[in-house]
Amino acid sequence: MKNILLLSMSVLLCSAFTTLKVEQNKDKGKINMMLDSWHKAAAEAKHDDYFNLMTEDAIFIGTDATENWNKTEFQAFAKPYFDKGKAWNFTALERHIYFDKSGKTAWFDELLNTQMKICRGSGVLVKIGKDWKIKHYVLSMTVPNDNVNEVVKIKAPIEDALLINLQKGER
Repeated sequence: MKNILLLSMSVLLCSAFTTLKVEQNKDKGKINMMLDSWHKAAAEAKHDDYFNLMTEDAIFIGTDATENWNKTEFQAFAKPYFDKGKAWNFTALERHIYFDKSGKTAWFDELLNTQMKICRGSGVLVKIGKDWKIKHYVLSMTVPNDNVNEVVKIKAPIEDALLINLQKGER
């Protein structure tokens, strides 16, 4: 009797694990399509398509140290670009997607081909109903390790003043 119970429990656990993996693979496909659509909407300046893929409380962090926006602030920043008919054009070169145990939260990182050359995007997604939405996104420029010192020299005059203000608690 014990053996039958253990065998039944093992089958149920394997089935649940298999079901979870199948759902995660489906969700990875949905997430990849959603993120590709999000980037495409920016390239085509489709404002509503772009911002509808973000949660209402979304945060977007840009490449400049001062760019930490809620969705409303990011929309205000982006509006002139979308109004011109072309915002920015990012294409994923590589993407990794991960899930929490509930399957309702995912996070990702991606390498992007952009007008700034290779950038890195990373973010947090939440599942709302059957749809995935961006809750938090960070865009970073990559810097080859061999060129860090050169980049620091370029950044220093601009960011030294910002550092002082941030250390004082000012922005």
